[in-house]
Amino acid sequence: MLSWQVGGVKITRIVETQMEVPAGEKGGFIPDATAQALRAIPWLYPDFVNEQDQMLLSIHALLVEAPGLRLVVDTCIGNDRPRSLLGGKSLSTNFLEAFEATGWTRDSVNAVICTHMHVDHVGWNTMLVDGKFVPTFPNARYLLGRLEFDHWSAQDNEDLQAILADSIQPIIDAGLAQFVGLDHVVSPHVRLVPTTGHTPGHVSVMIESEGHSAVITGDMSHHPCQMAHPDWSPSFDSDRKAAAVTRARMFAEWADADHLVIGTHYAAPTAGHIRRDGKAFRFES
Repeated sequence: MLSWQVGGVKITRIVETQMEVPAGEKGGFIPDATAQALRAIPWLYPDFVNEQDQMLLSIHALLVEAPGLRLVVDTCIGNDRPRSLLGGKSLSTNFLEAFEATGWTRDSVNAVICTHMHVDHVGWNTMLVDGKFVPTFPNARYLLGRLEFDHWSAQDNEDLQAILADSIQPIIDAGLAQFVGLDHVVSPHVRLVPTTGHTPGHVSVMIESEGHSAVITGDMSHHPCQMAHPDWSPSFDSDRKAAAVTRARMFAEWADADHLVIGTHYAAPTAGHIRRDGKAFRFES
């Protein structure tokens, strides 16, 4: 269980599942990230790419404990719901046990942020109880992007509508949803930063305390290889060109500000600093 201290704020990673993704291929995860291209970025090995040239990814939630705030950022896939990402199968993990091992309880969480509404960022918003999905964190404000929600609600897609039905609608029905803008201020130490492109309403989470700062990426970047090549876009970015522009701009900003960067899908060590490397960037953990 990894954790980081940012001034008076503690951030803890809770892993739901990890995966090894083949190097880029047509229709693959990041098509440009071929084995040959990855080998040209030696600092990726062995933490982020293994000896078989597979990209290492993690699906995890991040717990942010700040004065007066217990916040969960992104809630993974969740148990008990078949997803196309999983080949139509359901997960059955010990995520909640790992969560409670931190000393937190579900009742102690007072805010949840979903950086966007893809399947692997909203699942543990809810949990299955007596055949019904109910809020996992019953005392929390669920901060949902208005632009993001409106966009996905309008999509005529069976998978997307299933995600909204079991992971978002129960939150709304329980009166726990708070629809917010792209630059919403959560607390004196936590605010949202617009990082659109991967989805129309995507945000990252900025944390600032006692002269220190960190940012939780969300899916504006899926893998550190994109620091060497900000133009490498996953096939499922909503707007691949806009996502690439966002990455280049934010990597430059975060490098110059020396923020601790915590990747929402980065394998361990997960957090580090972005450094300029010629016309691109590298990751130092």
